[in-house]
Amino acid sequence: MPYRLPIGEDDFEKVRKNYYFVDKTPFIREFLDHHATVTLFTRPRRFGKTLTLSMLRYFFDIEHAEEHRNLFDGLAIASDAEAMKEQGTRPVLFLTLKEWKCLNWDAMQDEIRMRLGNLFNAYRFLLDDDVNPHDRQLFISVWKNSANLSILRDGLAFLSRLLEQHYGKKPVLLLDEYDTPIQSGWEHNYYPAAIDFFRGFLSAALKTNPSLEFAILTGVLRISKESIFSDLNNLHVDSILSSRYPEAFGFTPTDVEHMAKDFDRTDKLPEIQNWYDGYRFEGKEIYNPWSVLNYFYMDCEPDTYWVNTSGNSILQKMLQHAEEETWERLQGLLQGKPIRATVREGFIYSEIYKNKNALYTMLLTTGYLTCQRVRRTDLGKKAELILPNRELLSLFRIEILERFRTDELPMDIEDLMQALLDGDVALAQRGLSRYLEILASTFDTGEKEAFYHGFVLGLTAVLVPAYEVQSNREAGYGRFDVAVFPKDVEATGMVFEFKTAEEEAGLDKKADEALTQIEDRDYLASFRARGIHSVRRYGAAFCGKRVLLKLQGSK
Repeated sequence: MPYRLPIGEDDFEKVRKNYYFVDKTPFIREFLDHHATVTLFTRPRRFGKTLTLSMLRYFFDIEHAEEHRNLFDGLAIASDAEAMKEQGTRPVLFLTLKEWKCLNWDAMQDEIRMRLGNLFNAYRFLLDDDVNPHDRQLFISVWKNSANLSILRDGLAFLSRLLEQHYGKKPVLLLDEYDTPIQSGWEHNYYPAAIDFFRGFLSAALKTNPSLEFAILTGVLRISKESIFSDLNNLHVDSILSSRYPEAFGFTPTDVEHMAKDFDRTDKLPEIQNWYDGYRFEGKEIYNPWSVLNYFYMDCEPDTYWVNTSGNSILQKMLQHAEEETWERLQGLLQGKPIRATVREGFIYSEIYKNKNALYTMLLTTGYLTCQRVRRTDLGKKAELILPNRELLSLFRIEILERFRTDELPMDIEDLMQALLDGDVALAQRGLSRYLEILASTFDTGEKEAFYHGFVLGLTAVLVPAYEVQSNREAGYGRFDVAVFPKDVEATGMVFEFKTAEEEAGLDKKADEALTQIEDRDYLASFRARGIHSVRRYGAAFCGKRVLLKLQGSK
């Protein structure tokens, strides 16, 4: 391998001195020309946000300016004389919050004290200045981890003021993954305390801070203005759907082509595109950078390298609240069908489970989906969402199926689906019964047929892409519940009709009614139209956590 690849390394100096670097310095020129006082970039995890902020840190920082200037030799920005006049001209405050994750508010307070103490330690040379006794005392209290929350809340603004006094220039603030501790608060039930602290922390640094030249924040979510960026009128949000700098994060096709050429693997470009391309930021084509780097590192072996841990627990809870219609739409994604949804990027945690479009917004913002088309209206952005590439197709199937996986189950989902395809009713019924017993709550089953419909529909995700799964579609003289169409017309398909019984004694009758409905309404018409002649017809009757499965032939 002609170059070392920076897997997990996000310090710009280390990358430039030791690793292969994809040149993102044209972004510096664009930013200098257009930046707002405060810019928030929202992108998925592992799309290069920390490395880009580190690049800006080394570019602007007035400390060691000449030494840092050499890091940009040979890069695009070095040939821009006007832009290079800005190199090494400002004090810089750089802070990453990506590891600020705690199980409770007491632990988070300790984390805040420790992290800000480490930050102040890096600037302890400021105490050599003629600092007034009050400021000196405040500085030492933060540095020594003894400051109270009110002092910590003003920490960045306070440090900005001291830096301006020291250098005679207003500093630049670079704040990485600002939303991580807020999300941690939501996941672990201390959200009100977290949002209260970080609202004041950011407001003091960004809104009421006269010692700020400009600030750049990164994160995955744009937490609603009302919740966190209250009255911050100098904020520009650069997002997946509305971007002035769409190529600042992630790899462009040109970046990937250059990399393939450098590694003498241009023959692999079609495979890289299939697996890791497909994101669209303001219409620009973007590759997943983490996966591309790992692909080359693993000697061009395609795999699912990207796992977005951010928001996974929130997504899991959203999926637990998902309705039958939602599961049907998610199934459609696995089969290449877009989801049309209203996307509002101002994320309001209190509305997570109240607005069904919040799930699709979360899937888009965290990188599971991308926007194929978007239309802006007075009511929000009407987006057409798809899975961007093969990697996400694989990961999405896994994420959907995770809610069904547990060590207590007697068989894998794949084995359960194979039993159904084989017509092994006894084995399939035992598997479904066990799944319901372990995974379904009484509240879930109280939702009657809709719950069972979504339950089985979710399980069939394992069959994609070899099969097309449809739900609630017209066929013959009615609408089937779930149909599984093999792509190979010589293979066996399945059609399901679900019924619920008030009492367990009524299961047998309800299962017979389901089979009769399949025949009387000729649900097999859709299979015949596709040239599929082998079809398992299943009548499934449910009562609470009990299920009775009946099969009628395969023709």
